[in-house]
Amino acid sequence: MNREKARALLEEKHRLSELGGGDTRIQKQHTAGKKTARERIGLLLDPGSFTETDAFVTHRCTDFGMETQKVLGDGVVTGYGNINGKPVAVFSQDFTVFGGALSGAHASKICKIMDFAAKNGMPVIGLNDSGGARIQEGVESLGGYAEIFWRNVQASGVIPQISVILGPCAGGAVYSPAMTDFIFMVEDTSYMFVTGPDVIKTVTHETVTKEALGGAETHASKSGVSQFTYPNEAACLKAVRRLMEFIPSNNLESSMGMGAKDPVDRSCTGIAKILPETSNKPYDMRALIAEVVDDAEFFEVAEGYAKNIIVGFARLAGQSVGVVGNQPAHLAGCLDINASTKAARFVRFCDAFNIPIITFVDVPGFLPGTSQEYGGIIKHGAKLLYAFSEATVPKLTVITRKAYGGAYDVMASKHIRADFNFAYPEAEIAVMGADGAINILYRKEIELAEKSGKVEAERKRLAELYRDTFANPYRAAELGYIDSVIKPEDTRSVLIRSLKLLSQKRERGPSRKHGNIPL
Repeated sequence: MNREKARALLEEKHRLSELGGGDTRIQKQHTAGKKTARERIGLLLDPGSFTETDAFVTHRCTDFGMETQKVLGDGVVTGYGNINGKPVAVFSQDFTVFGGALSGAHASKICKIMDFAAKNGMPVIGLNDSGGARIQEGVESLGGYAEIFWRNVQASGVIPQISVILGPCAGGAVYSPAMTDFIFMVEDTSYMFVTGPDVIKTVTHETVTKEALGGAETHASKSGVSQFTYPNEAACLKAVRRLMEFIPSNNLESSMGMGAKDPVDRSCTGIAKILPETSNKPYDMRALIAEVVDDAEFFEVAEGYAKNIIVGFARLAGQSVGVVGNQPAHLAGCLDINASTKAARFVRFCDAFNIPIITFVDVPGFLPGTSQEYGGIIKHGAKLLYAFSEATVPKLTVITRKAYGGAYDVMASKHIRADFNFAYPEAEIAVMGADGAINILYRKEIELAEKSGKVEAERKRLAELYRDTFANPYRAAELGYIDSVIKPEDTRSVLIRSLKLLSQKRERGPSRKHGNIPL
C-alpha cells in the first residue's frame, strides 16, 4: 500500500471511530439532554491533552448477525489526558453504539486502561452510559464485567477511582461504580439499579419509576450510593475536575499542596458568633469549618445523605485535608447508622491516600431507638471506630461543644490514637449529658426536692454543678486526653502548626494480611 493510500485509510478509520453510532444516534443523544462520549471527555480533560487508545478495536461476536454490525471502538472511548495538568486515565462509554452495551472487546479496552492507570500511578475516571451487558455475547460479556470488578478491587487504595454516571447503569454494571471511591450523578438522566422497574413490578408487584428507584436524588439522599449530584453534565464534569484538586494521584504521593493566600495566623473571630451560648441550641458546623479553612472553601462529599455528619475536603495553609464534623443542625449531631458508614468510608479514603484528617466534634451520643438497634447500629457504629483507629495519617481533633459517651471515643479521640486533641473552654466531655447524669448521681436530692415542690430549681442547680465539676475539658486535660484547651479564635493557627509538626509522621500497624472491618 502506497503512502498516500495508507494515510487516507488511517484518516477514514479515525473518522469512522469518531462518528460512533452515526449522526442520527448522536442527535438522539443530544435530544435526550446528553453529551456524546467524546464531548464528555472534552469537558473533563484539559483542552488538547487527550490521547486515545484502541480506537480501532471491534467486537468478536459472530452470532445473531453481529459480524455485520461492527463499529470501530466498540462503544467505549479510552485513553489518558490531564486535569489541571495532572495525568489521569479515562474511559467513556458511547451510548450511540449498541446502547453502550458491554462486550468482551469493550471490557478489554476498559481493563487495559485500568491496568495502565494502576501501573503508572494515575487516577482512573469512568464515564458510564450503558444499557448493560451485550446479550448477543452471553457469558463473554459477563466475564468482561468480572474482569473490571477484579481490577476495581486491586486498584482500591492504590489509585483514586471515580465513576461518573451519565445515563443508565443497571444490573451487574452497577458493581464497578460501587467499588470506586466516588460516584457522581446527573439529575433526570442518570440511573443506577440492580433490577429495573419492570422486573420489580413482575416479581414484587411494586410500581416505581426509574427516577424514584435509582435516580440521582434517590442515591444522593436515600441510599447513599452516590456522593455528588448535579443538574447537568457540564456542572458534573466540572465538579470532577474540582475534586481532583484535593486528592493525590496515588497512594505513594503526599497530600496535595498549593500556594495559600489566606494568612496562616488569621484569627477565627467568627466562631464566637457561630457557637450558641446554650449547649442544646443547634448551629451549622459548616459555618465553623468555613471560618477555619483556607478562603472558606469546603468541598463537601455526600451532602444530601446522613446530614447529621459532614465530610469533605478543604485546605489549611494550602495543604489538602479531609474534614469530618458532627452537624448539630440535624438530629443534634447524633451518630446513627448512615452517619457512621458515610464517615467511615471517607476516613478510609483519606487514610489510603495520605490526606490528614481534621475532626470537629459536637456529639451528644448515638441515636437511640429500636430502628437503629434492629438496623445494627452496634455493627455500623463500629465501622467508624474501626476507620479512625486504623488510620495512620495525621489526625487532629477539636471538640467544639459536646462529646458524650461512646461517641466521644469514636470521634477520633486520643484513645484511638488521634495525634493532637483540642477542646474549646466551654466543651463538655462526659459519659452523658447533665440532665441524664443528675438522675443517677443525685437521685436522693431530686426526690427530696420533689417533696418540697422545688424540683425544677434543684435540677437546674444540680445540672450546673455537674457541668462545672465533671462536664468540662479540664478533667480530660488533666489526664492527657486533651492536649490543649484552646480559644476558638486560635483554631486555624493551632491546626496549621500541628499539621506542620506532623508532616513527617510515620506509623505502621501490626503485620497482617488485613483486618476484618465489621461489615
